[in-house]
Amino acid sequence: MSETRKIAVTVNGTRYEETVPVRVTLADFLRHQIGLTGTHLGCEHGVCGACTILLDGRSARSCLMLAVQADGHDILTVEGIAPNAETLHPLQEAFRDNHGLQCGFCTPGILTTLIELLRDNPDPTEEEVRIGISGNLCRCTGYQNIVIAALDAAKRLRSEDGRQTTDDGRQMKNTNGRASK
Repeated sequence: MSETRKIAVTVNGTRYEETVPVRVTLADFLRHQIGLTGTHLGCEHGVCGACTILLDGRSARSCLMLAVQADGHDILTVEGIAPNAETLHPLQEAFRDNHGLQCGFCTPGILTTLIELLRDNPDPTEEEVRIGISGNLCRCTGYQNIVIAALDAAKRLRSEDGRQTTDDGRQMKNTNGRASK
């Protein structure tokens, strides 16, 4: 009989207290035990990035981590990115509008990776985006539209935060607290 442990994790804002086998991966726990299938398994060696989630705000490969290691931690999966069921996150909107995905298999891992990147660097260059997603493999897109979508999302997020920028990425002066035109 397999050894089990009770864990408590917060996933996308919801707390779960579950008993898990000690050898089950976090990816399998998310997919099979709590039913969040947006986290994909590609290589199961941590190379492809399809299983990327945010653990306490930092990207992690859920295929390389045991569920028991996540005990007490906060997890964000692709299902938790949008603010609600009717509204997409600006990053998701930018991917849709700029054709940043094709088959969609790599998309959850790339989106979670970019959530962290754009939080830590709200005005990245094209090179910084390319470096940021270099741990995520995509066999369909050639990355160009992913990069375009990420840069567009950065612009949208800065605009939401009141940090409007010009087309060349320079921040516009805003003295009245409203978005500049």
